[in-house]
Amino acid sequence: MGTHTTAYATRKSVGPLSNNKRPPKDQGPEVWKLVQSAKQAPKSQEQTPPFSFVPKLANSAQHQSSEKNCDLDTHHAKEPPLKSKSVITQLETYLNCLKIFSLLVTITQDLAMETAPTCTLHFVFIPFMAPGHMLPLVDMAKLMARRNVKVTIVTTPLNALQFNTIIHREIQSGSPMQTQLVRFPNAEAGIPEGCESLESLPSMDRMAMENFVMGLSMLQKQLEELIGKLEPFPCCIISDKHIPCVADIAIKFKVPRIVFDGTNCLNLLCNHNLHAFKVYETVSDSDEFVFPGLPHRIEMRKSQLPVIMGPGPNQKLNALRERWRVAEAEAYGIVVNSFVELEAEYVKEYQRVTGHKVWCVGPVSLSNKDDLDKAQRGSKRNTNAEVEVETREYLKWLDSWPQRSVIYVCLGSLNRVAPKQLIEIGLGLEATKRPFIWVLRGEYRIDEMERWLLEERFEERVKERGILIRGWVPQFAVQVAEIGVSVGAEIAVHLGQEDKFGECVRVNRDNVKEAIEKVIGEGEEKVKRRERARKYADRAKKAIEKGGSSYRNMSMLIDDMQQVQLLNQS
Repeated sequence: MGTHTTAYATRKSVGPLSNNKRPPKDQGPEVWKLVQSAKQAPKSQEQTPPFSFVPKLANSAQHQSSEKNCDLDTHHAKEPPLKSKSVITQLETYLNCLKIFSLLVTITQDLAMETAPTCTLHFVFIPFMAPGHMLPLVDMAKLMARRNVKVTIVTTPLNALQFNTIIHREIQSGSPMQTQLVRFPNAEAGIPEGCESLESLPSMDRMAMENFVMGLSMLQKQLEELIGKLEPFPCCIISDKHIPCVADIAIKFKVPRIVFDGTNCLNLLCNHNLHAFKVYETVSDSDEFVFPGLPHRIEMRKSQLPVIMGPGPNQKLNALRERWRVAEAEAYGIVVNSFVELEAEYVKEYQRVTGHKVWCVGPVSLSNKDDLDKAQRGSKRNTNAEVEVETREYLKWLDSWPQRSVIYVCLGSLNRVAPKQLIEIGLGLEATKRPFIWVLRGEYRIDEMERWLLEERFEERVKERGILIRGWVPQFAVQVAEIGVSVGAEIAVHLGQEDKFGECVRVNRDNVKEAIEKVIGEGEEKVKRRERARKYADRAKKAIEKGGSSYRNMSMLIDDMQQVQLLNQS
């Protein structure tokens, strides 16, 4: 890596102990004097070296021989048999020498630790500009920095507002991390000022999406200039695959590039196998087919597939999707926001069929153990007081209900569900007569939705057991169990194509109520479903803790990058 290559962290050799002017750390003065006296004792040829005493205890067969007790090997000629008192004296001397030798080893190890250089690894994180992609990557960056590895997060000013306060607290606690900013090229890409993330775009039509992707590509020059000046020079770049120019940057600087995936290995394996076998090409939209090459039998309709599986009319977006796929395939490895205990068979199979290095390091959101971190995660408000007051109000409401009884509904930051469909979801929640939190995010036709809420007095009708939250919601201690209950949607409505389907309702209020009852209602099977979810929640918490599978995987990732750095220097 030329002049940018940093020194690999190795232990330096330790010089003679006599060169030290003071006792090493954790060694008392008396011990130190003992060691020094042992080191400085005169070495006359008549004196037996203290470490040459190696007693050979006689066995029962030799007990009556001329070597009645023991024989001492020294650098001198063999001496006459020793009397028992002499043997005891020599054994005591031998044991004292062993103690001194043990102390010398301990002191040498301590000095080596004190003189060893600190870790020179430097990871650069470049998140995609959307909350669902950015926040997990920031969480991973925090976990990495807590391992005493230097971390730099690169983003734009408005996106940094969502995690600046949390990162500042991490830095104050001693984590070696920083945030570096680049300017989003709004004017050059034809995007309104103030729009630096996918969720902030005024619309999701073809033109807006193309302009946003163009803006991401225009970041390449700024990113190259920034990365070239970082000290120590980065050992690795971890980025979302949806920023295509990062692949070119990694190649230019000869730095390993690792793709961050916020889903799971089941999703990765499905996408890989669908692209490899293309079984969906021979069926109609309404036909079901079996996913090829999976550990379990999974069926799906062609109409439910993600948009990346089927080429659309926009050739530029088609080309971009192919570039994303290639960027993932050519990466050094993939870090996944999942944990092995959740999907061990799919982790193993995805590694086998792709040959990728895969590190499952999640769920990274569990790195936010502090209540303030949970409340501020993703919030653009910088005042702790404002966040704390709002959080206390919500937690007070949650505490008024039995544990695991509140339904939590959030369709994400890119919510673009038609008002009629949202209304059915709301009416389904009302029909359950159970407590719920309903998060309404996004600007898509929000005026129509607000008008219905006001005219129908929906919030007033459910105020005793329901809360509507507009905008960002704090990360409460709400246990959300994703255990595979279908709500009934048979056709996928892809991002940017919502208007194509008009006011069509895919899931009605009865579907919503029925799905909720399958999860939270009474009955043996429903209780078992909840119990399975709780077990996975416990496993997720253990995975992220020290010694857990995700913790170990992050350790292996760090070790891997140390080896790469060493090879690059040699």
